[in-house]
Amino acid sequence: MDAKAAESPAELAAQFLGAHPEIDYADLLISDLNGIIRGKSAPAKSLIKAAEPGMNLPLSIFGLDIWGREVDSTNLHIETGDKDGFCRMIPGRVSLIPWSDQPGAQALLSMYCEDGTPFAADPRHALQGVVDRLAAKGLRAVTAMELEFYLVEEESYLQKGQMSGDATFGPDQQEMYALSALGGRDGLFEAIRSAAKAQGLPVDTIIKEAAPGQYEVNLYHRDDPLAAADDAVLLRRLIGGLARQAGFRATFMPKPFGHWPGNGLHVHASLLNDEGDNIFAGEDGHTLLGRAAAGLLATMRDCQLVFIPSFNGYRRLTPGSYAPTALAWGWNNRSVAVRVPASDDAALRLEHRLSGADANPYLVMAAVLGGMLHGMEEKLAAPEPMEGNAYDANLPSLTDEMDEAIDAFAGSAFTKNLFGETLHHVFTEIKRAEILEFWNEITPLERSTYL
Repeated sequence: MDAKAAESPAELAAQFLGAHPEIDYADLLISDLNGIIRGKSAPAKSLIKAAEPGMNLPLSIFGLDIWGREVDSTNLHIETGDKDGFCRMIPGRVSLIPWSDQPGAQALLSMYCEDGTPFAADPRHALQGVVDRLAAKGLRAVTAMELEFYLVEEESYLQKGQMSGDATFGPDQQEMYALSALGGRDGLFEAIRSAAKAQGLPVDTIIKEAAPGQYEVNLYHRDDPLAAADDAVLLRRLIGGLARQAGFRATFMPKPFGHWPGNGLHVHASLLNDEGDNIFAGEDGHTLLGRAAAGLLATMRDCQLVFIPSFNGYRRLTPGSYAPTALAWGWNNRSVAVRVPASDDAALRLEHRLSGADANPYLVMAAVLGGMLHGMEEKLAAPEPMEGNAYDANLPSLTDEMDEAIDAFAGSAFTKNLFGETLHHVFTEIKRAEILEFWNEITPLERSTYL
């Protein structure tokens, strides 16, 4: 056995601290069901406790709404005594914080119960369950995520809904794919690449997207879906921290501007067998690829709340916006929900294009892989691949109403089986509480129109 592999998590944490004696503090991070990072800031030596036996945090952090408020109907709060769980460091996920004014570190954690079992409402454990199901069939997933975001001046956006912070081009210039537009932000993107390297995040390409001030950062493929989802969680934090340091706000809000494209989170996924071969390659592989695509389409309405978890996210689903609105798949076609990117046969994969950039990466990855597995297990037949513009075709549609997505998720046997009864219940109740808040909000447009 490799000597390093035999070392305990606490020993590895101690080695990290020994290599970085300048560290004053450590941010201990865990993703809630909304994909919001919660946790605590603690003395640097707390990294050793976070490794073994784990840092105490309330189980109820998974019962908070998007505003960080308790949702009593989740049954995770005071009615249970508001019990603590033990948050343990994920191996390999401790790193420096390059944007911090003081020398600091961060560690990504996952939640366990007092008896050492995984806590059922932790989304990372739900993804682990799907990974284990694939492994039982001799399969492992190779996945990657792409994240879109806007750079804005926070005050201008909050007060006027304007993106006026990006000085590299005017408000009506898209500059899509323009390297000159990236050049205006050289310092920030160099900092993103440097910080990503320091934190072990496999950043690939950075692209100027379809709107002023909008960008996309792509991550390299990994053959560990848990690591790929960890990458996305930490990349959002990294981009947000460095944008603030540069005087901007990086927003992953799905639809921050009504007349410009929204922000998406795209998932690329293929499956390897025990020999390391892509099972989608070759004639038989194309049949499996079609079944996996059929599974994604068959389960997409049930899982839409996972992919589009926010009230604002449903504004993103507009025809012609490159956000999918229909249950369709196709080869080399960006108007569909499930795309087969142009590639050689050995690299064939599916790209899931529905999720908003604010979605929880663990839940999204679990739903994507679970949907693909469902299609292959049930030997579902895929519809004809879409040619041309899917927005103009007469196809079954996705809902653009959050309440309909909540009902579909809540009533789905597939989502209950995929995520487990506890997570399924908690996520449903959180979303029901959130939509009531939006229904009770009267917009300025309504007042100006009807008062």
